[in-house]
Amino acid sequence: MLEIWAAFRKTEWRPVPGWALRMWVMFYILFLGYVFRSHGGFLFIDLANLVVHEGGHLLFGWFGPTLGVWGGTLLEWLVPFLLAAYFFTQRQTSAFAFCGFFFFENWLYTATYMADARAMALPLVTTGDSDYVEHDWNTIFTSLGVLEYDTKISAVIRLLGWCGMIGIVVWLVWRSLRQEQASGQPGPHHEGRKNF
Repeated sequence: MLEIWAAFRKTEWRPVPGWALRMWVMFYILFLGYVFRSHGGFLFIDLANLVVHEGGHLLFGWFGPTLGVWGGTLLEWLVPFLLAAYFFTQRQTSAFAFCGFFFFENWLYTATYMADARAMALPLVTTGDSDYVEHDWNTIFTSLGVLEYDTKISAVIRLLGWCGMIGIVVWLVWRSLRQEQASGQPGPHHEGRKNF
């Protein structure tokens, strides 16, 4: 088993061309700016998160009501995490970074929902009976006895989400620059120059 892990660790990540790295970094910076300006509000990507979240309630609901309540957030976090894990094993740099970035972006969505646990002011969606709509985090925090700490827990989750997103972008740049140095190829700032 250790030999397999050692061999896997030696597997090189797929290189990211300089132009692609610049495009990805620009995308992530613009997205982070968009998220920052939203001040914890609903983002366009949260429409996709919402679909996965509601699907999680249906999927995990088969295993009982408790797991059914947790299931929305579980599936919402599991989908990008498992995709990131797959691309990690394939050593696909850009795809791993993209899935990892949106794994942590989901934490912001979750943090917004958590912060609403006591206030219950957010409009809720359900895949079941519209007369019975349950606020996941009100139910979860109440069962854990931490409802009064909803905004504090939310702030920690939001901070971790931001740290994760920024960390993934830093990793992408670091990994790409490290590969360029190891291969002896010129970095992105040297593209288009010819050595005479």
